[in-house]
Amino acid sequence: MLRKIKASAVMALCCTVAGVGLAGCKVDANAVSNPFTGTHGRKAEKDLFSGTKKIDVGGKSVNVSCSGGPVKHRPVIVLLPGLGDGLDKMAALQKTLSKNDRVCAYDRLGEGASDQPDGPQSFADTGRILTAVLDRVAGDGPVVLAGHSLGGMIAARYAPGHHQVKGLVLMDATSPTSVADITQTIPASATGPAAELRAQTLAVDRGESPEKLVITDEKVRSAGNIPVQVIKHGKPYLAAFPQYGPALERAWTAGEHKWLAVSRRSRLSIAANSEHYIYLDRPDVAVQAIQRVTAQATR
Repeated sequence: MLRKIKASAVMALCCTVAGVGLAGCKVDANAVSNPFTGTHGRKAEKDLFSGTKKIDVGGKSVNVSCSGGPVKHRPVIVLLPGLGDGLDKMAALQKTLSKNDRVCAYDRLGEGASDQPDGPQSFADTGRILTAVLDRVAGDGPVVLAGHSLGGMIAARYAPGHHQVKGLVLMDATSPTSVADITQTIPASATGPAAELRAQTLAVDRGESPEKLVITDEKVRSAGNIPVQVIKHGKPYLAAFPQYGPALERAWTAGEHKWLAVSRRSRLSIAANSEHYIYLDRPDVAVQAIQRVTAQATR
């Protein structure tokens, strides 16, 4: 039981853990024309695609998957998996959402089928990859970013200053103060499993993960008045971690509330009976939240 709890806690607190992948999308060479018009017309020469495709971003190959036909005037939904996960982890969620909307996901550098980063990455670096992906899958059109765990943090830090982002769904997003959370909750004097959890989490924060992303604490910046849904796990599994569990749960809850500052239209909900992987434990909650934010972003 302790091993399971520790693995879940590390996943939540940003340590890389290999996930069990879901079936991915097959490559489909058939392309469709760009649906965007008006201010988006200058991107009309870029063909949209279905299936999986490798795109070149600054000499690096980035694996992207898109499904669902374009829907005029509606944002493209872009899914961002957590640390240690590839886009295949969100394949079932993508398939469900693509029944009504165009949905894309991608492997960040160091994850899935994308290239490895050359060295340590900053959030500016991963933001440049995201910009290139959005340009390829949505042109200048509107997008809704739906991120899980570290993917949620990346989405929330990217949205301010990028007016193409018209909505956010943050599924148990990594706390904006994750470094302070772990150091203040588990002291350096801790021993045993708690000391191991602390050391592993801080190692990941330093960039010791496949993505090599250096995670730093930052104040939440505002993205204006876009619709934002923050979803927190409802099953307090972190509380079961020996000695420091309740404090870990409180720190995680506080972190989710901090993300509300990203927009004046943010709301927080609890996914009952769900641990960290909300879109797997409660896919209905994830789907409904993303569809609701997409509908609000369309108005």
